[in-house]
Amino acid sequence: MEIDEIRKYLPHRYPFLLVDRVVEISLGESIVAYKNLSINESFFNGHFPEKPVFPGVLLLEAMAQAAGILGFKTQDKTPADGSMYYFVGADNLRFKRPCVPGDRVMLRASIVSDRRGIWKFDVSSDVDGELAASATILCADR
Repeated sequence: MEIDEIRKYLPHRYPFLLVDRVVEISLGESIVAYKNLSINESFFNGHFPEKPVFPGVLLLEAMAQAAGILGFKTQDKTPADGSMYYFVGADNLRFKRPCVPGDRVMLRASIVSDRRGIWKFDVSSDVDGELAASATILCADR
């Protein structure tokens, strides 16, 4: 999926759309996407000016957005249909390496369960095969 199709499945827009491309998706199972980090992104101005680092909370959000695309596509729904995924929790969140300008951050998510509109995903991110972060997240479909 390229950015035009991604925008159909995520309600986020600049500067909060954090998925640049989907490279692999298996409906009902998993997704692989990525975010290219550019020094021109506004958050690098303050986090941190002398040694820019992609904020961990945004890395978690990027992984959640990839999971959201997987959930929407699996259900064949879009925000335009009135469906919205809300990020409602994270367990076992671990950050293993900083992500910096120039990195291509691979975003991975797999469905663990879906019960009464609460989706559980295992998510992770990596740069050049090196784990950056991982978590189990919950999203509510409303």
